[in-house]
Amino acid sequence: MANYNRIIQVAHAVPEKIVTNEDLAQIVDTSDEWIYSRTGIKERRIAQNERTSDLCIKVAEDLLAKSQLSPEQIDFILVATMTPDYQSPSVACQVQGAIRANGAFAFDLSAACAGFVYALSTADKLLKAKTERSYGMVIGGEVLSRTLDWQDRSTCVLFGDAAAGVLLSNQSEYGIIRDRLFADGNRAQALTSGGCLTSSPFNTSNQDTSNYLKMNGRDIFDFATRDVAKSLAEFVDTDLSDVDYFLLHQANARILDKMSKKLGVERDRFLQNMDRYGNTSAASIPLLLSEKIADHTLSLGKNQKLILSGFGGGLAYGHILLTL
Repeated sequence: MANYNRIIQVAHAVPEKIVTNEDLAQIVDTSDEWIYSRTGIKERRIAQNERTSDLCIKVAEDLLAKSQLSPEQIDFILVATMTPDYQSPSVACQVQGAIRANGAFAFDLSAACAGFVYALSTADKLLKAKTERSYGMVIGGEVLSRTLDWQDRSTCVLFGDAAAGVLLSNQSEYGIIRDRLFADGNRAQALTSGGCLTSSPFNTSNQDTSNYLKMNGRDIFDFATRDVAKSLAEFVDTDLSDVDYFLLHQANARILDKMSKKLGVERDRFLQNMDRYGNTSAASIPLLLSEKIADHTLSLGKNQKLILSGFGGGLAYGHILLTL
């Protein structure tokens, strides 16, 4: 009997502050019609006092409470983020300390909007090496609002803050079936954020070190609707009708429209929630998964077949096929 690693619990945490398109129109030259028609976004959550670690800790605590596991039973904690509180310590180590998972190892993984898929794939390999019952947490968390130029309407209208994650267990009859990860560093400059500023007296670099998130929207849109769509079609080597739902990174509703047409799959099988959260980078896929389980579109233990697909800065992208 094949042993798989499966998702046994989900959770998410978002800031209380809701910022609508109308709110943004008060601070930058934009409108609700302009934003929604181009992105499908109506509002987003914005952190006021929360840090990335705060949101991720809430997710970890909720995962423990729902699963009724003790912190000592957690073997590892992986956090996918491009907006850590610090370069060191990692967000994962902060989570590990906060929940007192003293026996767990912990580290962050940075793959931008593909981060959760990269981290889930990594966790799958870690659990496959275990011969006894084991548990791992995978969390995607971002406070992107602190990386934005709030006078740049090409970026500030797109992003929001959130964290969400899953608890994994091994030795199951169903779960993660396979995955495929990709990277195209030749186009890395299409999305940059958090340039390292230096005050070293020996630095002679004239390179742009802006800390703001900068994105070539057209390049990213073309990358998603061409390269990612092509690799996704190749990844699903079975009848697409076997897949119940597609949970793609929540960047833009128009990207999902294009993906649906290119794959010949009904649009309603591409789940979405970016209208209420915007692009939350590494948090977007687990946030969508957690919400759709909460509203009973998806159910843990029902053997629904899902495709998870993340894509974005790096340029990094990847896909996971699993049964829930």
